[in-house]
Amino acid sequence: MRCCIFFLLFGLTLWAQTPYPQDYFRSPMDIPIHPSGTFGELRGNHFHAGLDFRTNQKEGLPVFAAAAGYVSRIKVSSYGYGTALYIDHPNGYTTLYGHLSSYGPKIEAYVRAKQYEKKSFEIELFPKPGELPVTQGELVAYSGNTGGSGGPHLHFEYRDTKTEMIINPLLFGLDKKMKDDKKPGITGIVVYPLSDDAVVNESKKPLIINLKLQPDGTYIADKILAKGKIGFSISTTDKSTGSMGNNGIYRVETYFNGSPHFSYMFSTFAFNESRFVNNFIDYPRFYSTGQRYQKLFVKTPYSLSLLKHNSRNGQFDIVKDTTTQNYRIEVYDFHGNKAMVNGSIQYADVPATVTVPKHITPYFVKAANDNNYSKNNVSVFIPANAFYEDFYMDFDVKDSILHLHNATVPVHTFVTVSFDVSHLSKEQLQKTFIAGFSDKRISYNDSYMEDGRLTAKVKQLGNFKLAQDVTPPKIFSPSFTEGKWLTANKTFSLKMSDDLSGIATYDAWLNGKWILMHYDYKTRVIYHNFSDGVVAEGRNDLKVTVTDNVGNSTTFETHFFRTQNTTPVENDK
Repeated sequence: MRCCIFFLLFGLTLWAQTPYPQDYFRSPMDIPIHPSGTFGELRGNHFHAGLDFRTNQKEGLPVFAAAAGYVSRIKVSSYGYGTALYIDHPNGYTTLYGHLSSYGPKIEAYVRAKQYEKKSFEIELFPKPGELPVTQGELVAYSGNTGGSGGPHLHFEYRDTKTEMIINPLLFGLDKKMKDDKKPGITGIVVYPLSDDAVVNESKKPLIINLKLQPDGTYIADKILAKGKIGFSISTTDKSTGSMGNNGIYRVETYFNGSPHFSYMFSTFAFNESRFVNNFIDYPRFYSTGQRYQKLFVKTPYSLSLLKHNSRNGQFDIVKDTTTQNYRIEVYDFHGNKAMVNGSIQYADVPATVTVPKHITPYFVKAANDNNYSKNNVSVFIPANAFYEDFYMDFDVKDSILHLHNATVPVHTFVTVSFDVSHLSKEQLQKTFIAGFSDKRISYNDSYMEDGRLTAKVKQLGNFKLAQDVTPPKIFSPSFTEGKWLTANKTFSLKMSDDLSGIATYDAWLNGKWILMHYDYKTRVIYHNFSDGVVAEGRNDLKVTVTDNVGNSTTFETHFFRTQNTTPVENDK
């Protein structure tokens, strides 16, 4: 009970709207805002943390500092935000610019020097205040498609510099720079029997409720016959004017017999809350269908800044009553456009004709506690709060394979699995890792020795086994043939791949000197810019070495010619 009260007060405190500066920042791009992604959108294992500027499949568009400040962080990664820039502003906010193709000239020179100094493409830097100052509107970068980007765009964020809370960019006045007169779309609602005695339309299983579109644009849901505690979820997206893609909504409110019942708003959240998206949605339905239904109730309280709810946590307690209960679901986008569902619930004390078999095993996981399991030289440690709810878990070890339930149950924090490897030689152990696998694929887990056992931390349930990778990575498809002149080329490139444990490191040398190779994991391409100035006049000898996660290595060697002479020579483009 004390936990519930704390959670309620926590949500109510954060719900109060903070006034954000409306005219302090400018847009980071001089293009119309047609978002390809909005704040809080439901993504794989996270809420989307910013506003994505659609760049119409183009890279290299100018990106400007939203306000004066200084560059506080620079991160270049093959994953995540890719090439990213952080600017701290004197008013207490930080802006982030992600998936960039490159930085502006001043910042690019700074980063390139550090990459050569550290001999690494991937780098994270924290310049001192005053080291890289910027003015409002200064060119600081160019848009791109680096890291985990699914297409060219700029990912733009606002953060509170001290707390690092992430804040909806539209709260800073960017909403005035985009047009949106389209209301959100509602594609379905689901009703759930939540208590042991609950029955909905003679079913103990969640049911999709039919919606009928009304002339005024609202929806009427079919009447529900129920008893016990029930809850709803909703499938909803939004489109802005001039944008064809589906984006996330801003706010949802539910009402019970005309009174506010439950709500959430995508205004701000903390980084350590982002994975709660797997509890925010109906995860088993998402896993089986790919559809993300947003739950309009909380079964087990958890700290998510987006939520506001009353003492019933969004649940409807349907008890014997002579009157019909009415509910309403309202969905808003940031500009106030509203979609609405009206429905009714009537108490019905009828037995369930559709039931859910009780899944009971010897392994009951109490989510609030640490849990340890061991069998046949394989052990599993589940820390407290790794799961959102208590459940009976499938656990077995047969033929050296760990069967750890299934992936329909989301994992919030790491679960530790370990295997006895005393039967392996030192040479075998060097190539061995703990693999997750299904009928379709095998996946690498970073594995390490601890207390004489091979150990890995995993964030998905399923099947695990020891696997070995003895095949070295591949280096292929150079952009030139050996011995060609590359005088007119701005870059050269190769591809690299590894079929099992994955690529850990790569390095390249030109005439014995380390050179910077950019990496795009989506295309498996590594490339070098001749503008780095490392290339020699005439013949250049190139050596590239790629190593996978268990130490298998491949080396590729070739040569090409290049000259600063403007006289035409043979080129290979």
